[in-house]
Amino acid sequence: MINLGKTIISDEVTSVHFACDLPNCRGACCIEGDAGAPLEEEEISLLEDHIEEIKQFMRGEGIKEIENTGVFDYDAAGKYVTPLVEGKECAFVYFENGIARCAVEKAYVEKKIPFQKPVSCHLYPIRIKRLKENDAVNYHKWDICNPALEEGIKQKTPLYKFLEEALIRKYGSSWFDRLLKII
Repeated sequence: MINLGKTIISDEVTSVHFACDLPNCRGACCIEGDAGAPLEEEEISLLEDHIEEIKQFMRGEGIKEIENTGVFDYDAAGKYVTPLVEGKECAFVYFENGIARCAVEKAYVEKKIPFQKPVSCHLYPIRIKRLKENDAVNYHKWDICNPALEEGIKQKTPLYKFLEEALIRKYGSSWFDRLLKII
């Protein structure tokens, strides 16, 4: 474990090699699982404020889901998550060449909205668990990401380097620089 500021970082974040392999996994993390992606409270406001711009890139099923339930739901623990279509894929998913993609991220890339996507999606396969005074920064191992593990080994890319942009987005560049010095 690495203690850094108000974070406790699992050793796997530095030891696991990882690089998303979308042609092989096809974006399975957006369409598998038992709950939507975790959302921070301020992300709900951003989604609500920019939903019309995001809808341009969503599928009809996703639009219908958010019109019925809103831009967020609750998981079994009562935490905010993205809504799911029929209990399966994220409501913000669209498909391009058979690969699950994010409509929120597409709206950002097209310069329609000012935020990239939920930070939990940007950080995946890292999951953050809020403890009393710290964040536990953990690697979430899931067999759907096995192609990414193989690709990470092939490219010699540690997980923390693969997620550098997302980690900086969440904790800042000085935090990331301190992490590099510790590693």
